[in-house]
Parts: sequence; structure tokens; C-alpha cells
Amino acid sequence: MTLNVPADAQTGPGTATRGETGTGVAPTTPAPISLVPSFSQLFSGAVSDLGQLPSRENLTWLGIGALAALTTHTQDSRATATMTKSASLEETFESGAVLGGMPFQLGGALATYAIGRATHHPKLASVGGDLVRAQLVAQTLSYGLKYSMRRTRPDGTSFSFPSGHTSTTFASATVLQRHFGWKAGIPAYAVAAYVAASRVQQERHHLSDVVFGAAIGMVAGRTVTIGRGDARFALAPTVVPGGGGVGVTWVGAR
Repeated sequence: MTLNVPADAQTGPGTATRGETGTGVAPTTPAPISLVPSFSQLFSGAVSDLGQLPSRENLTWLGIGALAALTTHTQDSRATATMTKSASLEETFESGAVLGGMPFQLGGALATYAIGRATHHPKLASVGGDLVRAQLVAQTLSYGLKYSMRRTRPDGTSFSFPSGHTSTTFASATVLQRHFGWKAGIPAYAVAAYVAASRVQQERHHLSDVVFGAAIGMVAGRTVTIGRGDARFALAPTVVPGGGGVGVTWVGAR
């Protein structure tokens, strides 16, 4: 007698099922290159992403960012004075303006997408496409607030709040973390934090500007990567004795 066993049932102890590996990370199967959005669809996709922003999770992230910015607002002057008093720090952070600038961030995203398309590498093209869309969403939110708030920068010029350099680098870091996990996310967020610190040191932004810019970037990156990533964590405000806090729930791989 021949027994036909379904392919997805042919597993035993220690055998990884589809969507699982020995590392506990659920790999994503890239779509065929023909299903990767075209160049024009990246921009229309960014418009759709803006429509998905009003979600409970995004509002939670923005609320946390706003609370953190409000809290650090009182330390803006002190942070600027501390970061600018050392000549060595100026040398250390001088690359931040380039790393967080639109030519580098958006240019790198477009290059990643183009190389993925040209080499018929759907995963690379998908990452590049998400990076482009995250940049567009982050910049739209940042500049919308800049022209609404018109806050004066530490150097006396206008449009300080929030930091666009910070929002775009945190958006890129979030996309990379969602695609590749924390092995890519940790160094990417470290670069984003470096860019944020450089904006304070170079007197282009207040501390509260970069704090809220980071929240915008993370929201932008998470919005364009809905359905991506191997594991998720959720944040929610919580009440504790004598005050409040933020609850973190690890959802795990799906």
C-alpha cells in the first residue's frame, strides 16, 4: 500500500517547516521581479502609504515621540551648549550632514532599487522600493510640519522642527530592520543616531527636533513595510503606580 503524505506534513522533530529556520527567523519569499513595483508605482505607492498612516500603532509611536520631544524641550539649550563646546566633536560629527541628506538617502534608495531591477534580483529591488517610499513619506511629513511650525533653528535660520535628516535616516533604518532583522537594524539605527546627534552638534536642530524626527522616521519605515519582517513588537501606553509608562509586547515570528 502506498501512503501519500502532503509535502507540508513531511516534517519531524527538529525539521523546519515552511517559514521557519533553525535560527527562529521566518524568511520572506521575494516576489518575482515582474511583481516588484515599477518606478512610477513607487510614487503612487507612497501616496497610498500616506493614507495608511492613521493607524493605532502609528499614532502610538507618534504620541511617544511627541511626549519625548515635549520632555526634552526643556533641555534643548543645554544639549546644544554641551554638543557645541568641543572642537573635537565638530570633527567627529561633520559627516552627519552628508549621511542624512536627501542626495545620499534618496539616491542610495533609488540606486538599490535600480540595481535590483537591472540584475533581476527581486529581494534587492523590493528593499530599494521600500527605502524610496519610506524616504518620500518621511520627507512629506517632516516638511509639512516644518512649514506649519516654523520653529527657529539654533543657528538662527528657520524650519527647525522636526529634523528631516533624522527622520529619513531612521526611516531607512526601520526598513532595513524590517527586512533583515536586528543584525542589520542595530548598525542602521546606530548610524541614524549619529546623524541625529550631528544635527544638534552643528546647531541645525534642537534636541527635541531630532527626537520627534526619529519617531516620524520609524513610523514612515513601518508603514511602507506592512507585512514585512520576521517579528514584531507592539507599544502601548500603560498606567503604573505613581505615573505612567510604555508597555512593550513581543509578538514573535509569523
